[in-house]
Amino acid sequence: MASGHPLVKGKTGQRNPGFPRTFGAADGPGAGTWKIARLLLRGTARIRYDGFMRIVENTADLEALAQELSGAPYIALDTEFMRDQTYWPKLCLIQVAAPGGTAAIVDPLAEGIDLAPFYALLARTDIVKVLHAARQDIEIFAQQGGVIPDPLFDTQIAAMVCGFGDAASYETLARKLAKVEIDKSARYSDWSHRPLNKRQLEYAMADVTHLCTIYEAMTKMLARTGRASWVEEEIAALRDPALYRLDPREAWKRLKPRTSNKRFLAMLAALAEWREREAQTRDMPRGRVLKDEALTEIAAHPPENPEALERIRAVPKGFAASRLGKGLLEAIELGRHAPAPEGVEPRSPQRRREPNPGAVDLLKTLLRLKAEEIGVAPRLIANSEDIEKLAAQDDDGVAALHGWRAEVFGNDALALRKGELAIALEDGDAVVVELEDER
Repeated sequence: MASGHPLVKGKTGQRNPGFPRTFGAADGPGAGTWKIARLLLRGTARIRYDGFMRIVENTADLEALAQELSGAPYIALDTEFMRDQTYWPKLCLIQVAAPGGTAAIVDPLAEGIDLAPFYALLARTDIVKVLHAARQDIEIFAQQGGVIPDPLFDTQIAAMVCGFGDAASYETLARKLAKVEIDKSARYSDWSHRPLNKRQLEYAMADVTHLCTIYEAMTKMLARTGRASWVEEEIAALRDPALYRLDPREAWKRLKPRTSNKRFLAMLAALAEWREREAQTRDMPRGRVLKDEALTEIAAHPPENPEALERIRAVPKGFAASRLGKGLLEAIELGRHAPAPEGVEPRSPQRRREPNPGAVDLLKTLLRLKAEEIGVAPRLIANSEDIEKLAAQDDDGVAALHGWRAEVFGNDALALRKGELAIALEDGDAVVVELEDER
């Protein structure tokens, strides 16, 4: 039962009819495996593989794969998608691997394929879903499949706890934990184009096969240090459905306005909602509808008529007379009479006092020292806003003063602020010194 596969490029650049599916008892439930061997096609194929690569292009094979993976304790996942020309991400590939060697590439663009078996697999609570830098992948799963993977393990978050820095790349973890080098040359491929070539397929598969090794190494490290709960606390935020809900009424928050002026915010919210709806309907990037700077400029100085709109520097010439321009003018009129949006949170809220620059520097040094001491990325413990609030003695909402963060940094930050700790030089190195109580 031979069939060509659009993912695989033959010598002529057309579908290659010589890649047979192999069925038999040895294949077990994975009957759908593409066997691409060195001597296959007698040297006529542009792609030659040693071993096996499993490519799933129909619902029946996807159901078989999901059934095979249903007994795995965890599955490693990754996706390839395109969104530079669209609003909604275009899912182009799904890669999956599990312990024991099962690995496959699923082609979401294959004609007639139904991804429901894959999304049902993601919904299973007895299988850990392992991803690296998972947010964009989860956004696709949530929007297109209606599911947020749970339980979830993000190796980039775990890397911060395991001492690999603030934002360790997959390539870094593969090199340090799996002892392999990843060829990054295919990273920026057009993943929607068919057929894909050998380099692209190998890159895509490597994104999950080594992820299994990384995950197992990290779970051992976390068990040894007792910090698994730290990772779980961070990953919990990724499971919040609100993170992936693209409500046009909330679009103004993406612009991070620096003011609490209600008239400005009411106008900005109306403009951002209009742009978001247009981008979603037309499936085009927000910036191609109208750029951020145009929205903020219009919100600050709303034009009274189309001629005034045309004079705004950030608005393209001729925009006011277009259909988009007419919709924008209607949104401006709505914004004039709209109330300020709920949940107004100025970017720089008023503090009781401004932080002293020297205090900020001292707290940053303390944070770096404590992070180095326990081998955790500083950003995981406290961010810049936390440091500034601590320096200003404005402790409300500072995450670093609670839980494990307080144990490793927050309590010492308060002690430094009270004069109970100091930072000194010892043999040329900065050290934390506990001061004696002279009372």
